[in-house]
Amino acid sequence: MSTDANALLPQELLNFLPCATPDAWVQAALEHPSLLLIDHAQCEKKAASTAMNLMYRYVEHTELLTKMSQLAREELLHFEQVVTLMRERGVRYRQLSASRYAAGLRQHVGKDDPQRLVDTLIVGAFIEARSCERFASLIPFLDDELAKFYRALVKSEGRHYEDYLALAQKYATQDIAPRIAFFAERERELIESPDTCFRFHSGVPSAA
Repeated sequence: MSTDANALLPQELLNFLPCATPDAWVQAALEHPSLLLIDHAQCEKKAASTAMNLMYRYVEHTELLTKMSQLAREELLHFEQVVTLMRERGVRYRQLSASRYAAGLRQHVGKDDPQRLVDTLIVGAFIEARSCERFASLIPFLDDELAKFYRALVKSEGRHYEDYLALAQKYATQDIAPRIAFFAERERELIESPDTCFRFHSGVPSAA
């Protein structure tokens, strides 16, 4: 990641992520701008859905309800903004197959609560932090309009990462550091290993 991109991110977030986005992914993103925007829109919609699902599943957790309600509204606003940008740029919104990233993290979530909730929140923190880092990685190479938009998203996604992590700590019954370390390694594997499918959260582009 460039020095300029690093400057956009808080040190805590950089320390939380196990690795930087590979340069090869940034290059692939610049070569597939339409695909990037379409999948970005889908990611925002999925993020809102995740927040809503948590609200329905954990109705007894007042702080979670408040944070997830705020997050869902913000993610849907981002979805609308991305779709508007796409329309202005002549990019048709369409359904894309999901990347392996989120499913690759969520397959390790515990089956029973409270571990299931804590793990789900930790995974949410990684997804939001990685999104934030990827926006920052792209900003130096984008046109002014898109760079300005992504710069605003860096702030909101960074806040979402903080909210997820704080909630994980709040509802855990033991130290969450070992689980964070575990998911960090799974995240590193997904980001640094070859990936034949380019998406916003995909790994190293591969033709294989």
